[in-house]
Amino acid sequence: MPDHKGSASAAGAAVYAGNCALCHGKDREGTPPAFPSLIGVKKKLTDEQIARMIHDGKPPMPPFPNLSKDQVDALISFLGTTPSAPPKRQQDSPLAARKGITLSPQAAAGDALFQQNCSFCHGRDAMGGESGPDLTRSKLVSSDTDGSKIAQVIREGRTSSDKRMPAFQLSSSEVAGLIAFIRARVAIAEASKGGRRGVDVSDLQTGNVELGRQYFNGAGGCAKCHSPTGDLAGVASRYEGLQLEERMLYPRNAKSTLTVTLPDGKMISGALAYRDEFTIALINGDGAYRSWPTDGVSYKIDSPVNAHVDLFGRYTDDDIHNLMAYIQTLH
Repeated sequence: MPDHKGSASAAGAAVYAGNCALCHGKDREGTPPAFPSLIGVKKKLTDEQIARMIHDGKPPMPPFPNLSKDQVDALISFLGTTPSAPPKRQQDSPLAARKGITLSPQAAAGDALFQQNCSFCHGRDAMGGESGPDLTRSKLVSSDTDGSKIAQVIREGRTSSDKRMPAFQLSSSEVAGLIAFIRARVAIAEASKGGRRGVDVSDLQTGNVELGRQYFNGAGGCAKCHSPTGDLAGVASRYEGLQLEERMLYPRNAKSTLTVTLPDGKMISGALAYRDEFTIALINGDGAYRSWPTDGVSYKIDSPVNAHVDLFGRYTDDDIHNLMAYIQTLH
């Protein structure tokens, strides 16, 4: 019998090599924080979420709307396979040796667990990744002298709207290993002060608040969609520093609206759920999923994130610094 699974995996590997490997690495190891590791991504996202991200993009990742459904399906299948060789560690041993730091057996065991469960969000070196913060600069990590707070977050996860993290069912020894690895990464980061990768909050507090307010209400067009007393109320209390600036420049979870016009003229609107060259789909106000062949209807997609993308070509350094200074006042 033909090996359909193997064929799909091989086809997916070809799609990956041609479209993804340049940024995410030949072995899916990634180059955090800009390009996360994709190892284990199917444990974090559903196939539908991955397909949507491929077609729509997610800054700084560009969209790939020209990939066919078969190509996307094959790519997703490939992402669920185990790499043929373990990804190379990103300078752990050389950096540790150069700074006189070695990983204990416990931290080394935690390293393996971290790569499998945490690196997709927090980066392979714990210095920030796709959606998770830099743990080497975390206030919780630095203040948790006995590891109990870190252990609680690992076991219970995060469920708030702005801090989402799944709970992990790990043994006490496994949790201790993770904590030991994070501590080791903190030590390595602190020993590398001259070449820090992170951004301090003070680095992003150099702009003019009043000029930022004027840009928000005027040339930037921000006030057309946002309100300092509405959706942005308290935003500077929820995020700070680079995390706040990234959300300003690359808004997350900005839902696109789809309006489909049927052949009889009836119009149906909802949140964009899926799109490729053959199919367009939405989720309506009742939570129902509806789809149509693209050649049988006309449709319009309204993507709020496009307004942010359009600003990239018009921002000056002063615009960004001033706007950031103003947003940091929205406590």
